Amino acid sequence: MRPAILNPLFAETAALKGVGPALVKGLARLGLNRAVDLLFHLPVAAIERFPVDALTPMWIDRFVTLEVTVLGYDQGGARSPLRVRCVADDGTALTLVYFQDRGGYAKKLLPLGERRLISGRLERYGQALQIVHPDHVVAAGRSDAIPEREPVYGLTEGIANRRMGALVALARERAPELAEWIEPSVLSTRGWPDWKAATERAHRLDDEGPARDRLAYDELLANQLALALVRADTRRRKGRALPGTAKLTVALAARLPWPMTGAQQRAVREITGDMAQDAPMLRLLQGDVGSGKTLVALMALLTAVESGAQGAFLAPTEILARQHLANLTALLGDLPVRVAILTGREKGKTRAETLAALAAGEIDILVGTHAIFQEAVDYRDLGLVVIDEQHRFGVHQRLMLQAKAKLPPHLLVMTATPIPRTLTLTLYGEMDVSRLDELPPGRQPIETRVMNLERLPEVYAALGRHLAAGGQAYWVCPLVAESEKGDLAAAELRAASLREEFGAAVGLVHGKMKGPEKDAAMVDFAAARTQLLVATTVIEVGVDVPDATLMIIEQAERFGLAQLHQLRGRVGRGSGRSVCLLLRAPSVSETAKSRLALMRETNDGFRIAEEDLRLRGAGEILGARQSGEPEWRLADPVQMSELLPVARDDARLLVERDGGLSSPRGQAARVLLYLFERDAAVGLLRSG
Repeated sequence: MRPAILNPLFAETAALKGVGPALVKGLARLGLNRAVDLLFHLPVAAIERFPVDALTPMWIDRFVTLEVTVLGYDQGGARSPLRVRCVADDGTALTLVYFQDRGGYAKKLLPLGERRLISGRLERYGQALQIVHPDHVVAAGRSDAIPEREPVYGLTEGIANRRMGALVALARERAPELAEWIEPSVLSTRGWPDWKAATERAHRLDDEGPARDRLAYDELLANQLALALVRADTRRRKGRALPGTAKLTVALAARLPWPMTGAQQRAVREITGDMAQDAPMLRLLQGDVGSGKTLVALMALLTAVESGAQGAFLAPTEILARQHLANLTALLGDLPVRVAILTGREKGKTRAETLAALAAGEIDILVGTHAIFQEAVDYRDLGLVVIDEQHRFGVHQRLMLQAKAKLPPHLLVMTATPIPRTLTLTLYGEMDVSRLDELPPGRQPIETRVMNLERLPEVYAALGRHLAAGGQAYWVCPLVAESEKGDLAAAELRAASLREEFGAAVGLVHGKMKGPEKDAAMVDFAAARTQLLVATTVIEVGVDVPDATLMIIEQAERFGLAQLHQLRGRVGRGSGRSVCLLLRAPSVSETAKSRLALMRETNDGFRIAEEDLRLRGAGEILGARQSGEPEWRLADPVQMSELLPVARDDARLLVERDGGLSSPRGQAARVLLYLFERDAAVGLLRSG
């Protein structure tokens, strides 16, 4: 249960003074649903206000604060802007513009003949000087009422910066004094303030560098502490040793068309070494596109089967689950291993028969989506779980897995998204890591080109030649249907355009299609009944059609680097030369140009991931939509790089010394876990 001292911070925004339903909706668009969200909604910039006596040209486009005398009002009609004519002390004319003056608000603020102290951005309008909607209007002489430095917040329609600042102030009033959870030597070395003072300084822009670092460290420490508790709890629980007999794994290796790479062999040794221990394995298998992760996972699953246990293979989507089933079946051939699939689509008699066979131990490996861990699914003897892509191993998932096995099962998490080492610590800090950094023999580098969308007719002509020669290709679009707010090409419209050109050779697959429709489109493409597959990013992970050697990505500048790399990896899976064509808008930013240039320069996913982290930040590198990971609210990539190793060491040290978090610092750390909503880890604490 959350400590009572934090309850005021976790109140809904509707509980704040003056916050009505419309404001609640506006805040929700920014993800600000509770007071704590507002507290952690830190300024994105600062306004510097300059007190001036004379309106010289040097102050144009800067925020100035000065005293004026109100001379008169001009307004052409009820819907016309109100222009308040003023004069500065140096005699310079100044107009204050209000596009709306509901209830005569501006006239009340600025009565005729009165002097007022105002502040806002000075602009030139023709030959005249003006300030549109001054930020501050107060009585003359009240310079203390206008800050010289003011925070600027991320905003949304209907919420002005001053209003956001006032809401943040209400949240700050709810922040309690909290006991210190940071190790004293770290605190003193860094010169950080206490937690409450840090929140105050970060919002007031008062020596905010150390304050922001302190808050970023708190977020990282909470995450690392939760991961350390997961790891300690798992290591403490006695699992089951699955040493294997090598009968199936040796037979599988013998039937492969080429030997495993050195990296694959190393990963298999690391994984099977873990599985031979009675401490449950927690391992991440990380590899670039096409590095052979599925084969390594199958070796681990066969080791479990050799030991008399069952394996479960969890995929993030139905398409990928069926792709894995096809790949595993092809690799196994006539080996005596029983493989089945379970997704949300299996219903009725088929589902009942699968569940019965699983419970009876008649299925060795079950492949599927999250359905394989639903309450009605019982395993006779689950020993190993492989989780592929996108599914993060958190406390909740660990408890689900544990409920399906007699003893805590071994766990192998795979990701095809190369992740920078710093981010690996953040997302998978409780796991050991195996890294596949070699490609299997026969894989050729993919040639990547960047073209302007204005050359679309040339692209159509080249695509026509490719299809006429019997080739297959992907065409990826960012959206399924036309966006009301953007000009992105829609997959459905692009497919219609391409069908006019190439007829029935064009297939279509996107996330809004029903499962059977998606599968049918993929089967047709894999069987070459269609040559060109128009798709959204639903094909980003796992789709494997070796004969497809051309990838066209429309509006490529709209995708992240890691996502572009994943999409590019759908080609180059056979022995033929493959090309990836990145179509960009006629006008793109310098950052977008540099990102696309990097894609052209390298096929190294790990280099691309490092650059993606630098350009976009940790919260986006895996794509929040795909990964389900919350964005980091307080820690930026620079802070992560510097502070994460310190936070990790501190968390491990605290858990080793005080596994139950019962010491004074441990009790404070419990509050930290609740503050950053890592409280599920509290349930894993050792008693006593």
